[in-house]
Amino acid sequence: MQCSWKAVLLLALASIAIQYTAIRTFTAKSFHSCPIPNPVNCSLSQDTDVAERLCDESPTYSYNLSRKTHVLILATTRSGSSFVGQLFNQHFDVFYLFEPLYHVQYTLIPKLTQSKSTTDRRVMLGASRDLLRSLYDCDLYFLENYIKPQPINHTTDRLFRRGASKALCSPPVCESLGAVDLHLEEGDCVKKCGTLNLTLATESCKEHGHVAIKTVRVPEVSDLRALVEDPRLNLKVIQLVRDPRGILASRSETFRDTYRLWRIWDGTGRKPYNLDVTQLTTVCEDFWNSVSTGLNRPPWLKGKYMLVRYEDLARNPMKKTEEIYDFLGIPMDSNVERWIQNNTRGDRSSSKHKYGTVRNSAATAEKWRFRLSYEIVAFTQHACQQVLAQLGYKTAGSEEELKNLSISLVEERDFLPFS
Repeated sequence: MQCSWKAVLLLALASIAIQYTAIRTFTAKSFHSCPIPNPVNCSLSQDTDVAERLCDESPTYSYNLSRKTHVLILATTRSGSSFVGQLFNQHFDVFYLFEPLYHVQYTLIPKLTQSKSTTDRRVMLGASRDLLRSLYDCDLYFLENYIKPQPINHTTDRLFRRGASKALCSPPVCESLGAVDLHLEEGDCVKKCGTLNLTLATESCKEHGHVAIKTVRVPEVSDLRALVEDPRLNLKVIQLVRDPRGILASRSETFRDTYRLWRIWDGTGRKPYNLDVTQLTTVCEDFWNSVSTGLNRPPWLKGKYMLVRYEDLARNPMKKTEEIYDFLGIPMDSNVERWIQNNTRGDRSSSKHKYGTVRNSAATAEKWRFRLSYEIVAFTQHACQQVLAQLGYKTAGSEEELKNLSISLVEERDFLPFS
């Protein structure tokens, strides 16, 4: 008897659940500490074994006594998230990690793509939240459950985009660096630093005053509620959005094979019958749902959420960055200011890497208007009309209006942080 597709799907999901449960079962507990001793559960006068048993059985609340600020940059692919990540990576007192959830995705759902269903993408949310909680507690050993092959003696050469984190490419994590190597390019980090020692990385994290993580693998801010409300964290979410037309243009150029049918439409003027429109509509649905939650200002997000449009940051990077740091309550240092000055005035050839951040930021924000045909722009405007209006992006009524840069397609909006 043949299995139905529903049965196959259920079996696959069950297998993923078993893998995740096994990881949680055999991993040392993270972020779990006994509350302050008291006569009811953990009195110092009690027998040690009994005390430990009662602590294990009782709810625990280990508050963030250090008052570190934990920052999550919530974004989607090709929305300017690498650029925003650098605004934290350059800060001397911020420990920054670039896309650690990559490892969760490729362990649990290795073939996940931007076009997959919402159900598929949400399978990894529980594991992602657990990993984020551990990383904010500077428990980098928890990553070992998802790095393949498994690290030996807490060392690995497989951490995704290690070079994008300054802290992981500097002493004491990178012990071999001399004074002339203190500002390594991403590609040189692994060559000069060798394998990553997660013990040294953990210690480095603990020495920094704040932890910032960028991810494009969490669909909506509501998926983070358990972390935002966790008293053990001081989590603040920076949600980065970008005009969906700009996102589509950037993805079509960067991920040429995945977005091949969009490129065919752009080049021939004929829309392929098998075009995967979810590559566009999923972005708009996630934006709509997430931004609606943030702008509705639920009590659990008070003081924890800031909406940032990439276009606003690109046009006035210094001012917007100051606003972001002011929201976070972290002093902005000269390293960040210097990086902004050096990395927002580049020419067209400045950014050779698809995740590069050296560019003319203002020009980059508008470049999509010359990359996409008006037919694709009109289709995008219809498919994403709700979120375009929500975020203050104007529609172009003709090709002439689309190409005319004297006509701004971004409304003046002041998305004040929810404080």
